[in-house]
Amino acid sequence: MTISGIGPKLAVTILSGGSVEDLVAAIKRSDLARLTAIPGVGKKTAERIILELRDKLQDFVEGPAKSTVENDVLSALENLGYLRAHAEAAMRRAVDGDRDPAFDVLFKRALQILTKG
Repeated sequence: MTISGIGPKLAVTILSGGSVEDLVAAIKRSDLARLTAIPGVGKKTAERIILELRDKLQDFVEGPAKSTVENDVLSALENLGYLRAHAEAAMRRAVDGDRDPAFDVLFKRALQILTKG
């Protein structure tokens, strides 16, 4: 898929600004604030992304919804300066099959994964 006015460099920046599921959800709900939070994406570019991709993404299946604890851990890690994509990857590893881990347990595991690389 191509969008006029978006080159490879900006495309990589957009994709590294969060998870694919988060980006798709933002486009589907026309969330300009979420898209303009990505460096290099202004209001007009965000509107163009939504206009050109919203219909194409209707059949895109979103992954399972994150629990409140997982969302809180992601938010905490982002507030510490970690990129969302890195924080999500660490959190997926930190969950490690636990059905409902506590915030502090999941946060500590994810932080250990991020600091060890």
